[in-house]
Parts: sequence; C-alpha cells; structure tokens
Amino acid sequence: MDSDTVPPAFAGFRAIVLDLDGAVTDTAKLHAASWKRLFDEFLQHWNERTGSGHAAFDIGSDYREHVDGKPRYAGVQAFLTARDIELPYGGSKDPPDRETVCGLGNRKNEIFNEVLAKDGVEVFESSVKLIRRLRQAGFRTALVTSSKNAMAVLDAAGIADLFEIVVDGVKAERLKLNGKPDPDTFAQAAEELGLDPRDAVAVEDALSGVEAASRAKYGLVIGVDRNHHAAALREHGADIVVQDLGELDMAAVPQGSGPPDASTQFVEIARRLERRTPAVFLDYDGTLTPIVDRPELAVLDDDTRSVIRRLSGLCTVAIISGRDRADVARLVGLDELIYAGSHGFDIVGPGGLEKQHDRAKDFLGPLERAETRLRDALASVEGAAVERKRFAIAVHYRLVDPAEAADVEAVVERTVADATVADGAVEDGAPMLRKTGGKKIFEIRPNVAWDKGRAVIWLLDALGLDRSDILPIYIGDDETDEDAFRALRARGLGIMVADVPQGSAAKYVLGAPSDVAEFLGKLIQLLEART
Repeated sequence: MDSDTVPPAFAGFRAIVLDLDGAVTDTAKLHAASWKRLFDEFLQHWNERTGSGHAAFDIGSDYREHVDGKPRYAGVQAFLTARDIELPYGGSKDPPDRETVCGLGNRKNEIFNEVLAKDGVEVFESSVKLIRRLRQAGFRTALVTSSKNAMAVLDAAGIADLFEIVVDGVKAERLKLNGKPDPDTFAQAAEELGLDPRDAVAVEDALSGVEAASRAKYGLVIGVDRNHHAAALREHGADIVVQDLGELDMAAVPQGSGPPDASTQFVEIARRLERRTPAVFLDYDGTLTPIVDRPELAVLDDDTRSVIRRLSGLCTVAIISGRDRADVARLVGLDELIYAGSHGFDIVGPGGLEKQHDRAKDFLGPLERAETRLRDALASVEGAAVERKRFAIAVHYRLVDPAEAADVEAVVERTVADATVADGAVEDGAPMLRKTGGKKIFEIRPNVAWDKGRAVIWLLDALGLDRSDILPIYIGDDETDEDAFRALRARGLGIMVADVPQGSAAKYVLGAPSDVAEFLGKLIQLLEART
C-alpha cells in the first residue's frame, strides 16, 4: 500500500468501513423526514383516540437519540418507549397500516421509498473522493448500514462500485446479526474482508454506529459530526471527529478535532480506573524526554525519574522503546522497571522476565551487512547519523540539509533492496528487512509481524495483567507507537504526545514530555489515595 497517497490518519491501516446515511450519502435528511412523517401521523391518531398529549417527532433530538443508525424496527421501538407507548411487536410481513412495531417500521420504509423515488439521492463528494483515493492506494472497502434499502440507494447514487462488501439490514436479518449499537455488523464486515478489525478504520455519523464500531474493536473510529454533537460522538467511541471527511485530506486533522487532552479529561480517565489498576507503558524519546538533535543527548531529568519510580511502586510500569534495551535501561536508571528495546524485540524485567522474538537472531547478519552499506553510502552526507541497535538500524537526518533528505531516504531504500537480494526472504518471498519511519529518522527493521503493540499484548499476558481489573495505558509520540495505540484500542487507553492534534488511534493527547510527567503525577495521587 502506498502510504504517501493516503491522509495521515489512515497510515498503517488496510481497510475502511463506512456507514451509508450521513457518511457517504446525504440521505439522513430523507430518513429524518420519513420518520417525522410516520410518527407525526401515528401520534395524531393516537392522541385523538387516547386523549394523550404526546409531542410531535423532533428531528433534532428524537432522530439522533432514538432512530439514527439503528435497524428500522429497533428505531420504532426506541421512539415508542421514549413516549411510553406500548404496541405489539408484530411480524416483518405486517402491512404498513397495522399498529404494530413492525407495521410502523414497514410504513416508514414505504414513505422513504416514495421520497427516494421523488427526490433522488445526493452523495457527499468529499467522501466519495476519499474512498476512491483509498481504493487506489490498496485499501479494502466495505459498507455497514442498518438500512434494507442500501442497494437501491447505492444504485440511485451511482456508487455501488465503491464497496466490495456490503453488510446491510437485509444481510443482518438473514444472518441474525444484532443491529447497532451492538458490534455484530461491523464484526461481520471485518470477517468478510478477511481482516482483524484493528487493521480497519470505521466511519460513522450516528452515536449508535460509533459505539458499534468501537465495541467491534476497530483500530480507528472516525465520527462525522453533521448534527453538532461532537462531544457525544467521542463519548460513544469516536477517536477523531470531523465535520466532513474532506478535512482528512489535510496534512493534519483540523485543530480541535484530534483526541481530547488527557489532563483536562483526567476525571473521565479516573472514572475508568474505578476498581481498576493501571498498567503503564511508556515510550522514551519524545515522551519522557524532548526530541533532540542527537539520540545521546536525550537525558531523563531527575524529577521525571522520581515520578516514574513512585509510580512503579503502585502499579506495573514498562518502557517500550525503539532504542536498544540496554541503552534505554541505562538512561532511565530504574532497575525495578520492565524494559522492551528495539520496538519490543528484546524484553527484560524483574523476576527473570525475558523475551526475545523467536526469529530475532536470524536478522543479526542482514542488519550487520545493512549497517555497513549505510555507513559507507552516507559517510559524505553532512549531518546524517547511523545508529545501530541490536535488532534495528536508525538513520537520523534531522541535521541533514533538507535538500538532501530525499537522497538519504533513497540510500535507505536501496540498502533494504540490496539486503533482500543478498540475504534472502523471511518466508514466501517476503524480504528480510523493511523500512519504517519516525520523527526525522528512517529505520530498518526485521520484516516480521512484531512491533510495540504486539510486545505490549505479550507483556500483559506474561505478567497476568490481561484482566478486567487492569487498565493498560500506553503513552507515546511517534509513528511506531501507533501499533500500541491500535493494539490497546479495545482494552485500554492510548495517549499521543503531540503539540498539535493529529490523526491517531490514541484516545487522548498530551502536549509535551512535561505534560506526561504531570499526568503520571496525577495517576500517583489517584492510586495513593486508595491506600
């Protein structure tokens, strides 16, 4: 997949799964008008017969709270319950004039098709443009909608070719899938795509939809705020909220639409920690120390070290770094912590805890040869620095003339290509090494399915922390930390360290390493108050 052709928020993902109404097509207003006509007609007759004074259907509140995104009969039932009206449920073949839940639902469908035939359907061009762009970049695409009219809407809009998988109300009924906010339909889409949900991005405009995608453990949930309820979308599980998908074409997600600040939202985090203990995983460079020109200058200050020491006496604390494990352990200087170096390839902790990737040693030879090639090729490039780690090589270009940065990258790519020829394949023709990125660095790493996220999951299991009374918290600042944010999306909290909000699978953001230390201090106060 060509990551250079996709918006930053989608980097590292393999599929996009979207709702239809409100996300791709502008049919939400048709549905809202159809619901209003249905319930206003029904309530008028109901009030006349029973002497009740039920208020008419309100598009602003009733639509969003009771019917938006839900299967049709569930929407009918939710609205009637809100009005304290009881009707027989009936069956799916009830005629549209029968006063049952299903009858009213069938009447709504009848009204909607009348409106659709009369007015047609509009699409959000920015959404269509984004989907086509992602498809060209190799993304898989799927549609998840509660509507049983999805195929008619897609045909009317002329966009049926955008989606290889469609999980609609018809399929959900046939497969006996629960509708949104249950995760079933989103889980079904991922299964049909043949992907882990953590490798996919979900796009929804309805509260029930973002909750469903979140519960299905999607790696990133984007809420489309067309009804001025951004806070509610976040509360229901949206990681990023935008008013239009076109905003994601920008270099960064618009100001204010990235993850909320972890410090200002600490009350919410504390609420999630009720009757739970955190397990804290920390990146080093850019997280505990500011980014500096040379890696050897990233020295941990004594105050932050003291905070980490205090926290480690109250809960599990691990440092997960791209540095060599021995190097980061020396810099932190706290023997009581767990250290995972080389992005998790090399793990050591108290009590004899130890883990190296099963195939790690197979890559030492290829990495050694790649290091020699890099040093020779970059010796004449002023400012370029080659940092050898045991299971990775970092090429720093922060001090390189910007005009030469592309040349440095070309050297790295050529080195990876040469290593592929010289050192063979991991399996099935896959090259031994791969190139990844970061803040002003290019990195060469073993080409195996292992990263910071998998290292965190391994640690949780190895330490007996994969339990409901443990809340994993991962704090990091870089591209490689996104693997951990995605891995913990369904079971913990990811916190991105960034001075400008940006697309991320993290749940929250902190502005700088000093804010990280302050946040950890708040965790200490919370935990000490329990003792």
